[in-house]
Parts: sequence; structure tokens; C-alpha cells
Amino acid sequence: MGMLKEFKTFAMKGNVMDMAIGIIIGAAFGKIVSSLVGDVIMPPIGLLLGGVDFSTLAITIKQGTEGSEPVLLKYGVFINTIIDFIIIAFSIFIVVKWINKMKKKEVEKPAEPPKPTKEEVLLTEIRDELRKK
Repeated sequence: MGMLKEFKTFAMKGNVMDMAIGIIIGAAFGKIVSSLVGDVIMPPIGLLLGGVDFSTLAITIKQGTEGSEPVLLKYGVFINTIIDFIIIAFSIFIVVKWINKMKKKEVEKPAEPPKPTKEEVLLTEIRDELRKK
């Protein structure tokens, strides 16, 4: 039972929960980016390149027969995946850069000097009166 308790303590730590949430959101974000690349970006690029659909680009290594499928080298899907990666990496770069900028603003914001205590105010008044004499 001790090991189960230890695992529960580990799994409920903030870092593990934050990481799990990040992985789930990252997977969903990956699907959005894949759709963006496959459904929005690649069709116009393919049209500009003469109506090429990148997802269908492949080299046939072995022709298919009645009992087997052809063996294809699907380099078009690979191109789509590279573009997915570049967009995801750039998006993460922008988010991290924005977060660092916010942190930097927080650090650069000068702290307000503390207000003088009653004793300091009284001593300043006494000093000013003594200077007048």
C-alpha cells in the first residue's frame, strides 16, 4: 500500500498535473495546426504549383498485386508534416516570447519606494526646523 500512496502523492503534484494539461492542450493544438496546413495552407500552395495535392505525392516502390497493396514512399505527407512542425514550432516560439516579454515588464516595473515611517517624518521636520535656525 505504501507504493500506491507514494504514486498518488507524485501524480497529484502540481507539476505533473500541469504537464498533463499541457500535453492534452498540445495534442488538440496539433490537430488544429494539421487541419490548418492540410485544409487551408496546402491547397493554395498546390494550386500555385499547378494543382498539386501534396498529400497524394508518392513514389511507387513496388506495384500492388491482387493479394497485396502497392508499397509507396509518401513524400507528400512528409512535406505536410514538416510544414505542420514549422507552424507549431513558430507558434510556440511566439507564445514563449510573449510570456518572457510579460515577465520582463513585471521585473522592470520599479517598486514603489516605501512610505516614510512616522518617526522618519518627525525627524525630517526636526531637521528642517534646525536648518532654519
